[in-house]
Amino acid sequence: MFSLKPAKPTFKSYLLPQVEDKITPEPKIKKLEPVLLPGEIVVNEVNFVRKCIATDTSQYDLWGKLVCSNFKISFITDDPMPLQKFHYKNLLLGEHDVPLTCIEQVVTVNDTKRKQKVLGPNQKLKFNPTELIIYCKDFRIVRFRFDEAGPESAKKVCLAVAHYSQPTDLQLLFAFEYVGKKYHNPATVNGIDPGGGGSGSGQQTPLFETYSDWDREIKRTGASEWRVCSVNEGYMISTCLPEYFVVPSSLADQDLKLYSYSFIGRRMPLWCWNHSNGSALVRMANIKDVLQQRKIDQRICNAITRSHPQRSDVLKSDLDKCLPNIQEIQAAFIKLKQLCVNEPFDETEEKWLSSLENTHWLEYVRSFLKHSAELVYMLDSKHVSVVLQEDEGRDLSCFVASLIQVMLDPYFRTIVGFQSLIQKEWVMAGYQFLDRCNHLKRADKESPLFLMFLDSIWQLLEQYPSAFEFSETYLTILYDSTRISLFGTFLFNCPHQRVKQSTEFAISKNIQLGDEKGLKFPSVWDWSLQFTRRDRMLFHNPWYIGKSASCVQNGSVKSFKRTKKNYSSTLRGIPPSLKNGIINEQEFLPRRNSLILKLKPDFLQQMDSQTNSMEQYFREWFSKPVDLHGVILPRLSGTHIKLWKLCYFRWVPEAQINNGGFITAFHKISVLTDQVDMLNQSLRQYKSSSSLQANCSELDQSRMYFRANGLNDTAGTPDFLSSSFPFSPIGNLCRRSILGTPLSKFLSGAKIWLSTETLANED
Repeated sequence: MFSLKPAKPTFKSYLLPQVEDKITPEPKIKKLEPVLLPGEIVVNEVNFVRKCIATDTSQYDLWGKLVCSNFKISFITDDPMPLQKFHYKNLLLGEHDVPLTCIEQVVTVNDTKRKQKVLGPNQKLKFNPTELIIYCKDFRIVRFRFDEAGPESAKKVCLAVAHYSQPTDLQLLFAFEYVGKKYHNPATVNGIDPGGGGSGSGQQTPLFETYSDWDREIKRTGASEWRVCSVNEGYMISTCLPEYFVVPSSLADQDLKLYSYSFIGRRMPLWCWNHSNGSALVRMANIKDVLQQRKIDQRICNAITRSHPQRSDVLKSDLDKCLPNIQEIQAAFIKLKQLCVNEPFDETEEKWLSSLENTHWLEYVRSFLKHSAELVYMLDSKHVSVVLQEDEGRDLSCFVASLIQVMLDPYFRTIVGFQSLIQKEWVMAGYQFLDRCNHLKRADKESPLFLMFLDSIWQLLEQYPSAFEFSETYLTILYDSTRISLFGTFLFNCPHQRVKQSTEFAISKNIQLGDEKGLKFPSVWDWSLQFTRRDRMLFHNPWYIGKSASCVQNGSVKSFKRTKKNYSSTLRGIPPSLKNGIINEQEFLPRRNSLILKLKPDFLQQMDSQTNSMEQYFREWFSKPVDLHGVILPRLSGTHIKLWKLCYFRWVPEAQINNGGFITAFHKISVLTDQVDMLNQSLRQYKSSSSLQANCSELDQSRMYFRANGLNDTAGTPDFLSSSFPFSPIGNLCRRSILGTPLSKFLSGAKIWLSTETLANED
């Protein structure tokens, strides 16, 4: 019988067993792939690209892949960023990404042939580029080398960047593809619906797209003699006005329709805001019908007068005659950018301060602040309604109307209030973001008016930090957001354009809109689309004193309110001749296009009393302690109007102050504020009858980015802080260090009116 067991092997080896070599598997090369948003597609890419970090050495350069999509250019690398200890992350953009709408100029270079070319759309490139330089609208300069990359691939990606960064049609902007994809696949991104107005903290920003938003604003300001008008519903009257706006109650819809034909762009008078004394702020375009001008002007002014409880006069301010125009502002901005970015500091340091003055940028900022403050005097002290008149009423009036309201109304100095102000006075009132931001590269209409407005707000924030809920980081990021082609907030010239263009796009893509008026684009006020909750805490100003703030005096809690009795005059004296205030001696003299000249025809007989009244108003205001929840006025002398360093110098490594700058004080105050919050929470917990466990979560929460480790936290300043925080200047073209030069002393806070010789001799 056969056995089922296998036979035992009989072979026996007398050789020593050989140790087999272990075959180590080849390491897998990590594939570098970009992170894409819905609707984003890669149009070209090139491998083995070197991103230049410094011009004098290549030891810090990064190697990776350069990708061009229909939304951004993206450099993907595994190399860690050198010399960088902190990273402020944007959820939409990678560390090395640049949105296409942020690109100002694309320059290709060939070292061998010593050629360079500025690339436009649909252009040909006759040489193989060895270098690509991207000049950005936010003052960045990004540089890539193609020494190891394929020449044809390098050429194709350069041409793709030039082509897609200069679209010829509005519907080619990425926001349309993004929103179209969202309608076909309605899942939210980062938990946010595309059309919301939330700030990521639970508070909703009114968008003023509905009747109810305007009605609430009327009630908030107590404008009882004004009403919401729906005569432009469906944009039947004017395509550059919102569907709903506010007009005097005495003006009938039929009269408005009749008058509208006489205004440029059919832009009828728009109510902006009401003072508690009844005076109103109104803006309107010029009347083009010369024959009807006097008649219509009189009827509009009479209607505004009847809406005032005291039937006060109406002051008309012609902004085109009093303020720099958009072309002058654009010219000043180009000079400022040339000074801050393009020109090497070592060639300009000796004449840098005079060059800054020659840009006229700070002069124009001062003129807007000054003019707005004069109109604040008319509204607040003289109880006079003010009408801001401008050719089309879509540029300078946005700026001045917003500044006046920030100075007068503390609500607009909160985050949600400020966002509602921009939505009301800029977005819905027809500011031409598409043209002024030059998203379609039509340079003849470009002007940085919105940036200058944010700069002016920063000047007020710098002078009165406790009056504003938001920080300068918030203002800077808000400016950056205008360069991201995703948010409908800063993408169009007017609401009608959004409805018209998005409806056409929806039809072409077979998107069912239902009852919606056009596609709903993401709102920039949905900050959680861009930043985590932790990073959004940098928006909050730790100096801010809200209305609910309280202090402890003699063991009892009292609301925070300074009065003349407990105010120390040594803290704040009256500036001599008001040189540090609104008016100086020269400004008491009559000047062309003076506001007061337009108040009454017989001004020459009343000039002395009027100037004395204005002088007294400003003198009294500056002699008293600041009411953080009342009127604030800017100081306008040369020492008080400063350059916004964080915004304009953040990408220049040589201009940074390591472990210094404004952020160090921000850090200390944040920690102190957090400690105060911890004490208040502990007090509430001590007095509360609820359990300890129920309050643990409250103690873990903080509204500050920099938090205290405990009530006795004495930790030093983090070593990653610099004057560019939270931005990192690493990754841009570096130049020779300016340490110890007059410019570096100016950046460190030296007085700008001193000569460079004096600064050089300072210790």
